[in-house]
Amino acid sequence: MTDVVIDLNADLAEGYGRWALTDDEAMLDLVTSANVACGFHAGDPGIMRRVCDLAVERGVRIGAQVSYRDLAGFGRRAMDVPAGELADEVTYQIGALQVFARAAGADVAYVKPHGALYNRVVSDPEQAAAVASGIRHAAPGLAVLCLADSAMHQAAGREGLAVVAETFADRAYTAAGTLVPRGTPGAVISDPHQVVRQVVALARDGRTTALTGEPVPIRARSLCLHGDTPGAVDLALRIRKALQDAGVRLEAFV
Repeated sequence: MTDVVIDLNADLAEGYGRWALTDDEAMLDLVTSANVACGFHAGDPGIMRRVCDLAVERGVRIGAQVSYRDLAGFGRRAMDVPAGELADEVTYQIGALQVFARAAGADVAYVKPHGALYNRVVSDPEQAAAVASGIRHAAPGLAVLCLADSAMHQAAGREGLAVVAETFADRAYTAAGTLVPRGTPGAVISDPHQVVRQVVALARDGRTTALTGEPVPIRARSLCLHGDTPGAVDLALRIRKALQDAGVRLEAFV
């Protein structure tokens, strides 16, 4: 069998003050890369510092999960932000996390947009260019985690940024290879057995089946595990074991 390598990433630090959503410590024992909320959709300084410390202790790569400024909507509400303002806000979020990453003995290694911003930069060249510009201003050597062949992928390439394609363990795909919008029935896969089947097919064979039944080729180096779903830790354990049983090597991409 051809050597197959996949990175496991998860959205972490998604709490605020006394509110906690993700089991960061448990998930950091299972993933190879951590997408750390930077305060705009979730996260606060204490949570960011703690997750960076825990990630470094476990050898997990630290990534900045940047978002529209939308704490109330968890970054999942569509927004129209002027390009220059968005670029500055992306730079700001990366810089905030970088302080805590360096205090823990590491650096921010990559950037991943979150929620509504992630979905927007799949197909919006202007917003994607703003995000890419903001990343370059923060640190030209950062990688960008995004959907393959998206507007974000193209914009990052124009800015000279490394691009890493990702796929999702528990999300349904359209026939075009994009994510089914969250408001659509079936967009989030809740059956753990179905999630595991999809993950193995994605990692080993580079394919999945669209919600409408068509076969869909998916090119990805990283697999996203959502840390905010019920039973996230148990599901991550199942996924990790299934991948290893299928001969897939788990390794960070940076």
